[in-house]
Amino acid sequence: MPPPTGPDQDPTLGSLRTERRRLLNLGYRMLGSVQDAEDVVQETYARWYALPEERQREIDVPLAWLTRVASRICLDQLASARVRRERYTGEWLPEPVRHSATWTSTGEDAARDDPADRITLDESVSMGMLVVLDSITPAERVAFVLHDVFGIPFAEVAETVGRSSAACRQLAASARRRLADQRPGGSTAQEHRQVVSAFRAACETGDLDALVALLDPDVESRSDGGGKVRAALRPVVGRDKVARLFLGLMCREPELELVEEDVNGTPGVVVRIAGTTFAVLAADVHDGLITDLWLIVNPDKLHAWTA
Repeated sequence: MPPPTGPDQDPTLGSLRTERRRLLNLGYRMLGSVQDAEDVVQETYARWYALPEERQREIDVPLAWLTRVASRICLDQLASARVRRERYTGEWLPEPVRHSATWTSTGEDAARDDPADRITLDESVSMGMLVVLDSITPAERVAFVLHDVFGIPFAEVAETVGRSSAACRQLAASARRRLADQRPGGSTAQEHRQVVSAFRAACETGDLDALVALLDPDVESRSDGGGKVRAALRPVVGRDKVARLFLGLMCREPELELVEEDVNGTPGVVVRIAGTTFAVLAADVHDGLITDLWLIVNPDKLHAWTA
């Protein structure tokens, strides 16, 4: 992005920069990666500044143009991401974001804490939601995020996806059904926090019975090491297997510390060894039991937690 030359020389620059946060939030919900979201925003701005000044002045609503371009870039990336992930070692999980973290993949600007670089945390960015969104088609994901999360009319969604408004409406409806099927029920924030707190305590004390009692019979645990850190390459399913997996991790690392912290706006656990973050754990809780556990240990996805 070209450096600012002052408000007098570039009257649109200030208004465009205020939309950076919205575009970053859009990119993250589309792609599940902070780095990819940042790349999308950079490319979007680059395309804006590549337009002749006359063409820029003809665009009545720059934000709508920026959103459409960013969404199209995301749509292209989602299509190619499926190919890339076929070569990924083990499970691919979304990058966890920290409540107090600024949007930066390197952590270099964390101390600045610019409100324009912070993520807006809500249900649409929970780990459970992002995991399900990653299982649907790119067109479904784009239509759902644009309309249901950002409130963009289907007529405008159609321009991005390249289909009719009716088709985009069906895409979003299909995404909603998938979300409802794979994430039935739910829990309040307080219930979720209580269960996660009890899970942490059971892991620390090594209480197998207490840990098993917190897990759904069909609980599933997935780990993302990206081939850089040792992690289970396939999902571990069943309360007994999952309970023994986590207790085994505790036994192998005597200096391991579990700290409760929000992960993607939902109560989770940060795993530290000698004060350094080693892993981030997110969970889904339904009817008082943990149904899913996502353990991210790939260091490339933990910059916000280690900065």
